Amino acid sequence: MLVGGVVNLFHRDLGGTGQPPLVILHGLLGSSRNWQTTGRDLAGHFHVSALDLRNHGQSPHAPEMSYGAMVADVLGWLDAHGLGRVTLLGHSLGGKAAMTLACRHPDRVERLVVVDIAPRGYHAASHRVELAAMAAIDLAGLKSRAAAEHALEGAVPDWAMRKFLVTNLEVGGAGGWRWMVNLPVLSAALGELEANPLRAGERFNGPTTFIVGGKSRYVRPEDLPVIHEYFPASRRETIAGAGHNPHIETREAFVALVAAART
Repeated sequence: MLVGGVVNLFHRDLGGTGQPPLVILHGLLGSSRNWQTTGRDLAGHFHVSALDLRNHGQSPHAPEMSYGAMVADVLGWLDAHGLGRVTLLGHSLGGKAAMTLACRHPDRVERLVVVDIAPRGYHAASHRVELAAMAAIDLAGLKSRAAAEHALEGAVPDWAMRKFLVTNLEVGGAGGWRWMVNLPVLSAALGELEANPLRAGERFNGPTTFIVGGKSRYVRPEDLPVIHEYFPASRRETIAGAGHNPHIETREAFVALVAAART
């Protein structure tokens, strides 16, 4: 549903009723479904809600895909659920959206957790290849997710990435397959999504934790001064054995760090 430009976001309540609220924003081509196991672990410390961003998962499609629009959607969701200040956690694309919301609406964020992303521009040719390969699949003739994985092999050599991409396939009402993500809009917006969404002078002074995968190159040593400029009360926590998805690859250590952010 799209009302006044704001999308009514789908969410999963992953438990922890009575605990302080934690709202999770996923990464590009992800969804709340990717956070179910970790979210339930975090429910021992928070009341966990994982959202599907616009043009992802079970949330509606919309022609605009910008950080301003995503922030407006999340604020609308918070208002609709009677939530004032929350712990806001974002991974990758969701981390940039979370940083933007915290800087522009600090009254809504008790504390911020950013997972393996920095407030700077990125340009990943792989994103363009992956989106193009997904769009090239003949959905009318598709028989299974396994067949879609096979069709992606030439363009996407990484087995785990192919598995991840086809989680976005679902059977539609007429029995055929469809992409849950809005591929045309995401492809058109990719340049904006890769850019740094924060403006000069913006900052969030509240407690902030950047959780970084030790094997990942998404957050580099030279990013740290910029991070502290926008988030002066931030600290960095590195999980040595993790790549870009520490919430999946090193779940136990990740949950411990997020739980520690409460104090």
